Amino acid sequence: MSTSSHQIGWKTAAAIVVSNMIGTGIFTTLGFQLSDITNTYSIFLLWSIGGVLALFGAFCYAELGSHFKGNGGDFIYLKETYHPIFGYLISWISLIIGFSSPVALAALAMSKYLSVFDYSFGNGFAIAAIFLVAIALSFSLKTSSRFHNFFTFIKIAFIIVLVILGVRISNSPQIGNSLNFSDSWQNEIMLPAFATSLVFVTYSYTGWNSASYIAGEIKDVQKNLPKSLIIGTVFVTVSYILVNYIMLKHAPVNQLAGKEDVMGEAAVNMLGPAFGKIVNIFIALQLIATISGYLWVGSRLTQAFAKHTHIWKPLSSGNAKGIPVRAIFAHAVIAAIIILTGSFKEIFVYTAFILQLFASLAISTVFFLKKKDRKIFKSNAFHIFPAVFLLFSIYILYFTFIHNPKESLIGLGIIAVGIILYLIDRRLSKGYQT
Repeated sequence: MSTSSHQIGWKTAAAIVVSNMIGTGIFTTLGFQLSDITNTYSIFLLWSIGGVLALFGAFCYAELGSHFKGNGGDFIYLKETYHPIFGYLISWISLIIGFSSPVALAALAMSKYLSVFDYSFGNGFAIAAIFLVAIALSFSLKTSSRFHNFFTFIKIAFIIVLVILGVRISNSPQIGNSLNFSDSWQNEIMLPAFATSLVFVTYSYTGWNSASYIAGEIKDVQKNLPKSLIIGTVFVTVSYILVNYIMLKHAPVNQLAGKEDVMGEAAVNMLGPAFGKIVNIFIALQLIATISGYLWVGSRLTQAFAKHTHIWKPLSSGNAKGIPVRAIFAHAVIAAIIILTGSFKEIFVYTAFILQLFASLAISTVFFLKKKDRKIFKSNAFHIFPAVFLLFSIYILYFTFIHNPKESLIGLGIIAVGIILYLIDRRLSKGYQT
């Protein structure tokens, strides 16, 4: 049990939520959406739905985090509610996909945004960036904290300044914009592309559950966990809609559609080539906080998971300062392999697909909580939250599978490998520790 001096309040917990959520997705996915969805109302609706789903998911995780006290998040919920194999699988997914893929995607996005300087920052740069961050996190908790807090401050300050500038500066009539407030949204929301666009959006909101992983370290968890999840998620939702508005306002569809560095394109139009390049630098810098955050949290979860396995046992060791260096570099190596084996969009789709699937499984465990066991939401109307989340998840997963079968099958293949490893691990250790 943590003492109060080693516990955090709702503000720190909310900051963790914000820094984990704002990363690659918001600065890269609009270009993929504009390939099929061009109405501004449709785009805003996509990001609003993503925010509502994240908020409903946060409500569920707040209840689960208050009931299953301690750290672990969905690992605990799935293991305790269903079967130890689900706890093993979510830990396997966290190692291979959940925390390593976002690191890979953030590093790839960094190299893409920095390519504005007429130099090809390719995969080598992305991999080097990951290992440099891993090294920075390997000395001590104090060094790691200073490093992460510095880049998280840049992230939040950059978003606020960007939104203020983007809203206040007028768009250039010569360049044009992507704003379209016609009635075409009524047709677009019925398209399969609307559902597949949601998979990019839900990935961009990944991290809304991050505070639940450290529920055991939050003061007055029944009050402060839901507060931090809700405030963090609402802040990010508003920020995301405003950032999308800025990109649509300052660049035409044909300049953004299919591009990854969409914010960079809009920034050059908005501020001119010189200042536009500065925006690209800040996007790259704030992505360092994304890499740092995922390596930090992911390594701790992997270390905890590894202690109870045979195959992954070596990853449970820490250095003299208690830093899980082996787990940090395991995530870094896996992220490097991901970069070398797929395109940005391919990695994005199978990562989003598999994370949506396991988030749905974790959310479903809330139905097993009896009314008397719920600490925050006592009304039976509470079940609206998981029901809406799961219905939208089924809708997103179905259309993603239909329209991106290759990426979806890659995701399912990774799960299948996890099942095989669980069976091998169980046999090797003569009884998996639950």
